[in-house]
Amino acid sequence: MSVEADRRSAWGVAAGLVALTILLGTGRVEAHPGVGIVMDRQGNVFYTDLAQVWRIMPDGTRSIAVKNVHTHELCLDADGNLFGEHLWYEGEKVDRWGHRVWRLGRDGNLVDIIPAREGFRKNYSFVRDAAGNMYWSEGDGPVEIRRKAPGGAITTVGKCASCRGGGWMTATSQGVVLFLDRGDLRRMAPDGALSTVAEHLESRTLTQPQVGDRHLLMGVWTDPAGNAYVAVYGDRQVKRIDPSGRIQVVATSSIPWSPTGGLVAANGDLWLLEYSVTNAARVRRVGKDGSEKTF
Repeated sequence: MSVEADRRSAWGVAAGLVALTILLGTGRVEAHPGVGIVMDRQGNVFYTDLAQVWRIMPDGTRSIAVKNVHTHELCLDADGNLFGEHLWYEGEKVDRWGHRVWRLGRDGNLVDIIPAREGFRKNYSFVRDAAGNMYWSEGDGPVEIRRKAPGGAITTVGKCASCRGGGWMTATSQGVVLFLDRGDLRRMAPDGALSTVAEHLESRTLTQPQVGDRHLLMGVWTDPAGNAYVAVYGDRQVKRIDPSGRIQVVATSSIPWSPTGGLVAANGDLWLLEYSVTNAARVRRVGKDGSEKTF
């Protein structure tokens, strides 16, 4: 295909997606995608499609792990228990949100650890380190990174006076927090020391017209080699930042899909949670050897 033909094709796809966005208005296409995808020690992958949580077993078999839950995030504890929430909106008439937090035990037992209550989660997070500490950000600028110990004590790890708003984040096993500050990726050490990992990671393609500015970047994760990864939802890319700060595009999603979250398995495979322009969800595994499989 010629460059000009390729350009016309891209504009045609973009125009169609813009029309779809306008047609659907405030419907599902503009909904907030999930970032939750995790792998347990047995190699089971769990991910959210905003309606339920799915399990992909090591042999590729896929089944529903938790039914009828609207959760954007997931996490596993050291014992292999899976955590998520159920978030709901009761409609414009009452304009009221509610949530509950659930745990799926390794034994298959599903229980609510925070019962249904009004409003959004406070002082509870799905970003954890190996010791079980929870992390979240507070403030739209400046930003504080908060930590809740397994015993319940809440402390401030550190502050970012120049930050313009806390975004998606992850924590390493040692308690280093990586978080999005609009288009930049920041790093906060356990002692509160702040640094910038990479700047201007955000980008947008014509084929993602439904993505608002605040969702151009989505999930953040790391690998054992110290690399950080960011899902560039606005540009259908995954960018990897190595310890020296070098940025590289390591995966690109095909239209109409775009990555929102991911993980790196122990064998080096890259697992990506992808959402379409209509907010359907799928998982794609990019093998270390270059092979690919979609679930």
